[in-house]
Amino acid sequence: MARVYITAPLPARATEILDKAQVAYEAFAGPGLIDKQTLLAHVGDYEVLITPLSTQVDEEVLAAAPKLKLIANFGAGTNNIATAAARKRGIAVTNTPFVSSVSTAEVACGLMVSLAHRVVEGDQLMRTTGFAGWAPLFFLGHQLAGKTVGIVGLGDIGRNVAQRMAAFDMKIVYTQRHRLDPATEAHYHATYLPLDDLLKVSDVVTLHCPLTDETHHLLAAPQFAEMKESALLINCARGPVISEADLLDALQEKQLAGAALDVYEKEPAVADGFKQLKNVILTPHVGNATVEARDAMAAIVAENAVACLTGEEPRYVVN
Repeated sequence: MARVYITAPLPARATEILDKAQVAYEAFAGPGLIDKQTLLAHVGDYEVLITPLSTQVDEEVLAAAPKLKLIANFGAGTNNIATAAARKRGIAVTNTPFVSSVSTAEVACGLMVSLAHRVVEGDQLMRTTGFAGWAPLFFLGHQLAGKTVGIVGLGDIGRNVAQRMAAFDMKIVYTQRHRLDPATEAHYHATYLPLDDLLKVSDVVTLHCPLTDETHHLLAAPQFAEMKESALLINCARGPVISEADLLDALQEKQLAGAALDVYEKEPAVADGFKQLKNVILTPHVGNATVEARDAMAAIVAENAVACLTGEEPRYVVN
């Protein structure tokens, strides 16, 4: 009898590991994302649930899973899982940290460059009306060299961003709940600032903090009012870290020069107002969408499933 239920198609690396360990599994094969009723109808028969960030595992799902020992979440975040409720039921929750940090950082840096140099806007122009030819004042953007990037959350992803943007000759400032030690700050050429001060001096603000009660709507109307009118905002963290309604107002009122969003407050929905703005880049949560990152994530969830079922301690337990 199958002992593992997989709620979404995963890279083949995951099933290769399960097959090698002779662990029986079943996987959701329907079109689109698994719905809650389907999950409720299946979860009661399994000891391990492998699930992506898009699957909500709430207390109702946990109550329907009396055999469940482990939820192996395919993603660095776990805000889709009722982790405290799982702990009370003796269910471990794991994630896949670190292995997707480089990919996510590369996307954030790419969005910075694309936004500053109007790359997406230029692509849209060339696919529609085209241009009359090179001219000294035509389609000007801004170079990043010499500018200040404010990183909100200098964890693993934020540090990878700092390394890359330092190579662009950007000044690095950061903020987070606990300041880093001087040696780490020096290694990343990073200067600590409180959030309000960071917002005031940054030419680019990029978000790399987890979604918690404290970071929900961390940036809203008061914070946007503190930022430079020439500032750019990048969000590759979690959508609800930003009040999207306030951000849209700030962009429409030209309080900010532009924004690039890879995550959304009510994902996968995107507010129509953002789609109308040429100075906004919208990407479909592709921060870690690389073959390399997803294969590594697949290995972690499968290895954790095998560990749980063989009496070993899984890695990266978050609860």
